[in-house]
Amino acid sequence: MLKGHFSSAGASVEYGDAKRLFPVGELDATVRRYRDAQLALDGVDGASVIVVAPTSLATSYRLTQHALTVVRVDSLSGAVRREIDTAIDAPIDAFELIQIGKWNSDSRNHSLSEFADA
Repeated sequence: MLKGHFSSAGASVEYGDAKRLFPVGELDATVRRYRDAQLALDGVDGASVIVVAPTSLATSYRLTQHALTVVRVDSLSGAVRREIDTAIDAPIDAFELIQIGKWNSDSRNHSLSEFADA
């Protein structure tokens, strides 16, 4: 399971329904990336996060290659907020952040020599 709020998120929006969030660099909103995004996610409860979920293998690959990014919901334009609001079950005002991409996590570095005796 990917770290972050994928398992505890209050809502998810499918990649296709979140197309107005891309490219993230062109959004007129408060956007945090990399470590700043991790810190922002650490500071909120999972129930106040919307995650962008993949809808196919291609979108899954795209999202896992995307740098961890969070967008403040209250900083989105009205048009983007309305589009996301129609794609989720709860009112968008109940959420603080939208998470795009996966959370970086430390993992043990494995060597092929570990598997030589298997």
